Amino acid sequence: MSIEYPSSLSDDQWRLLRRLIPPAKLRGRKRIDRRQIVDAILYWCRTGCQWRLLPDCFPNWNTVYGVYRAWRIDGTWQRIHDRLREKVRRKEGRKPTPTAAIIDSQSIRSAEGGELRGYDAAKRITGRKRHILVDTLGLVMVVVVHSADLQDYEGAHLVLENIRQKFRRLRVIFADSIYGRADLPEFLKQWYRVILQTVKRPVEAEGFVVLPKRWIVERTFAWLGKFRRLSKDYERLTQNSETVIRIAMIQFMLNRLEK
Repeated sequence: MSIEYPSSLSDDQWRLLRRLIPPAKLRGRKRIDRRQIVDAILYWCRTGCQWRLLPDCFPNWNTVYGVYRAWRIDGTWQRIHDRLREKVRRKEGRKPTPTAAIIDSQSIRSAEGGELRGYDAAKRITGRKRHILVDTLGLVMVVVVHSADLQDYEGAHLVLENIRQKFRRLRVIFADSIYGRADLPEFLKQWYRVILQTVKRPVEAEGFVVLPKRWIVERTFAWLGKFRRLSKDYERLTQNSETVIRIAMIQFMLNRLEK
C-alpha cells in the first residue's frame, strides 16, 4: 500500500535525487524500494514523529532508520545537500560556490538530553545552539550544533574551520555585532583571508528592525521552523541534529528546483 503525503517526492524530484544516492547492494535480502525509504525519512523530518510511529504504508521503521543512519555515517546526506545547493545556485544564475555569506546561531531547547547541552543565559534556554553559515540565497553552507552555553564568537570557529577547503571563493561574511569580539575578525582575515563585516542595529531604532543581510539567515531559520522535527532538538547526538537540518534543506531545495 502506497500513500502520498505532502512530504512525498514527486516523480521529477525522485529522478533528480536517485542519481545522488548510493546504489543498492545486489546481495542480501530482497531490496526495498529506495523511494519509499526516502519518503519515510522526509515524512519523519516534516512531521516530527518517532521512528517507531512511522505509518504502516512505509517500510519497517528499523529499515528506514538503518538507511538514515548509514547515510549519515558515510556522508551521503552531506553530499546530496551540497550538490542540490549548487544546482539551486546555478538555476538562480549564480556560481556553484558563493563569495558572500551570513552567519548566525539559534538557541533551541533539548528534549532528549544527550551530549553537548548547556544553558544560554541570554535566551534563558537549556539545550543547544544551531550555528549556520548561509549564502545570499539563504541556502545552508555549513551547520554545526553545539552546546548553548558556548558564545557565538566561540562557536563561529567550529563553523568556519573548514571554509578554506570547501568555499575557496568566499571573501566576506556578514554577522551580528557579537561576532566582532575576541579578535575573531582579525583571526578570519589572517588565516582565512575572509572579511567579517558586522551589521549593527541603528542606535535610534525601536522595536523590530530589518537589518541588511542579517535578515537572510533569519529567514533560513524560519524555513527550518516549518519542519516539526526541528521544533526542539530531539536528538541525543549532535551529528543527528545537524543531519536533520540537512534533510530539511534537501526537501526545501527539491521543492525549489521543481518550480
